[in-house]
Amino acid sequence: MATDQTAETYTVEDLVALNPYNPDILNDLEKFVNEQVASQTYNLDANLSLLRLYQFEPERMSVQIVASILIKALMAMPGPDFSLCLFLIPEHVQMEEQFKTLIVLSHYLETARFSKFWDEAAKNRHILEVVPGFEQAIQAYAIHVLSLTYQKVPRPILAEAINIEGLALDKFLEYHAANSGWIIEKGRQSQVIVLPRNEINHPELKKNTADTVPFEHVTRIFPVLS
Repeated sequence: MATDQTAETYTVEDLVALNPYNPDILNDLEKFVNEQVASQTYNLDANLSLLRLYQFEPERMSVQIVASILIKALMAMPGPDFSLCLFLIPEHVQMEEQFKTLIVLSHYLETARFSKFWDEAAKNRHILEVVPGFEQAIQAYAIHVLSLTYQKVPRPILAEAINIEGLALDKFLEYHAANSGWIIEKGRQSQVIVLPRNEINHPELKKNTADTVPFEHVTRIFPVLS
């Protein structure tokens, strides 16, 4: 009895760490995927472990669970999670319509073709809406991509990338101006959003490695060289 109680104290993460290839934890991992969806949390290692177990026991594969894993992986961009998960899914499963759709969506995101992404996503809401927070996660990724490209983003480009316009975009901009350091400027034809400086959109911020070496360390090298 005490042994059973002890076993119940293990978390899913513990079970994966102890023996990720144990088929007895497959049901627990499936439940954990549903928990991630409901609580808007994420655990790539556990999801990869489940996909590996499906490889050994394909008859137990749940298409709905696999779809949820891939959608959560899309939400983790710019990480490589989607490709890591897809690699573990059999090709004949990938050919199912919903998975082909997710692969297309992934391609649009990787190539920053956000307008096409949102058009395709709108046609497939029945696949995506089962995972809460999907739209917000993709909007965050789009903003990340823009911040690597622009110092100042014209409002229409931002609107297209995050699929928000009108009053909703006004509120979105107000929020980020107050909380994310965005600055809203008036442009000739539309507003311009000044994004926070980073080492990509402002290369001059990137530290030169040589500049970080203390002078006394350099002076110690001279006797060695001589």
